[in-house]
Amino acid sequence: MKKLIVFLFASLLSFATNAKPKPSKYYELRIYYCNEGKLPTLETRFRDHTTKLFEKHGMENIGYWTPTTENNSVLYYVLGYPSKEAREASWKAFMADPEWQSVMKESELNGKIISKIESKFMTLNPELTKKIKKKQANPERLFEMRTYYLLPGRYPNIVARFRDHTRKLFENQGMENIMYFETIEKDCAQPTLLYFLAHKDADAAKKSWDGFRNDPNWIKARDASEESGKIVEKVESIMMKPTDYSPIR
Repeated sequence: MKKLIVFLFASLLSFATNAKPKPSKYYELRIYYCNEGKLPTLETRFRDHTTKLFEKHGMENIGYWTPTTENNSVLYYVLGYPSKEAREASWKAFMADPEWQSVMKESELNGKIISKIESKFMTLNPELTKKIKKKQANPERLFEMRTYYLLPGRYPNIVARFRDHTRKLFENQGMENIMYFETIEKDCAQPTLLYFLAHKDADAAKKSWDGFRNDPNWIKARDASEESGKIVEKVESIMMKPTDYSPIR
């Protein structure tokens, strides 16, 4: 009987150790604004400790980027979780982890690193992204994060336009579709469309966008989609480079 109990315990332990984490269905874009000169310190902390501790507590590292603009001190990253409830449990465990508390304290001996944190919760748009491909490219690509703020009631229209036309037209111009999210807004307000593209480099990005904007097929699709009215109120674009510890590069 004793041998049987030991065998069963060992089997359960092996299953728990080798069990695959549940796939992510709930995502978070986190933006860290650093105090002057502190971005390298923050990146060292993420590279050496934070990303591993995230994984330890059931979070999925999707990608990490910094803007290409000069004198920036911002880190953008996306995490994935199985659910909203899993996200809350993971962060609670992470913040209480003695290893994290020690790392944070040691990294801030010479002063606070972060001045402000912003966060957006999101889900993958199932019509535009079936699965995130964590491909590491060599050489590294230039990434572009684009956010579309839409006029009232027009979210289905932008999804239809991207589904039926825009993504394919991007690819025709040499842009790579990486992932498309819809944000989760308070009080069930209309989401924004937040997505990531990849380019070979800045020159390639400019050439691709010039070609896209002048493409007769794009102009035709845009005009047809806006017969009942404009769709997009405002677009924000940020060019970013992946960090050396980003799963997506």
